Amino acid sequence: MDTTFFFVDWLGKPVWMWLSFFGLVLAILSFDLGILHKENKEINVVDSLKLSALYISLGLAFGGWVWWYIGPDAGMAYVTGFVVEKTLALDNVFVIALIFSFFAVPRLYQHRVLFWGILGVIVLRAIMIGVGATLVAEFSWLLYIFAAFLILTGLKMLFMKEAEPDIANNPLVRFMRRRFNVTENHHGEHFFVKQADPKTGKLIWFITPLFMALVLIEVADVIFAVDSVPAIFAITTDPFLVYTSNIFAILGLRALYFALAAMIHRFRYLKPALALVLIFIGSKVFAADMLGLEKFPAALSLGVTFAIIASGVVWSIIKTRNDEMEA
Repeated sequence: MDTTFFFVDWLGKPVWMWLSFFGLVLAILSFDLGILHKENKEINVVDSLKLSALYISLGLAFGGWVWWYIGPDAGMAYVTGFVVEKTLALDNVFVIALIFSFFAVPRLYQHRVLFWGILGVIVLRAIMIGVGATLVAEFSWLLYIFAAFLILTGLKMLFMKEAEPDIANNPLVRFMRRRFNVTENHHGEHFFVKQADPKTGKLIWFITPLFMALVLIEVADVIFAVDSVPAIFAITTDPFLVYTSNIFAILGLRALYFALAAMIHRFRYLKPALALVLIFIGSKVFAADMLGLEKFPAALSLGVTFAIIASGVVWSIIKTRNDEMEA
């Protein structure tokens, strides 16, 4: 058997590394859906935290392998990207909770929606990161555009009040209701059902609110990727590190959602920390040039990022605890 194909370089890494990663992700998802969640059941906060700890451990273990096999700088870049993506995902959790609430999705079926949402994310992020890596390799000045965008986004988060999404008037929701047959009620775990046409009496396909929730969650991820993908490209331009850190952070988001959704109010002061992280990540691209460095030191980048996020989490928990005590 000719094995040379597995050692062919693809996006900066041998094909076997990419295939091994995709195989690992497939095994994790198969274990999650086929064994841990073979039957639909509500996931409580304790189970959510346990599963989240497992996913975080897997993500960090992969980072340890990257550190050992590729090198310390690559390992630190991976961990930095993993931490940033995981933290930025908190905003995504808030939007997902709003979507589930608007469509009245029972907790029993939320895991199913999030599972299929993750599969969509794996494909969509692959496309976005592949395009981004190709463009950055061809036009290196795009990194400065990404960096400036991150700084502006961070400043906007710091000084502008963000309005709560109006799902009822969302153009995509209006489009689906106008163009497709939509059921008013849920039909278990089904995304599509056959029902009698009110006009003709013939059986036709309808989409359910569960499917509409899935579509909105996928679109929300694309919107959030506009921030997260440039952020990680400002950390490292290695497509393998960019994609793997993104996917490992997102894989655990589904598990973490059920715990975070119950305590999202405890992280209301984390957004300024996220804004500072984006500003720092964008600024270090320009700082490296000004200091005559080939790239910003990976260890310093990881240390500053972790310090900002940790401070934001601690401050948020302390601040909300005082609010509760005063109430």
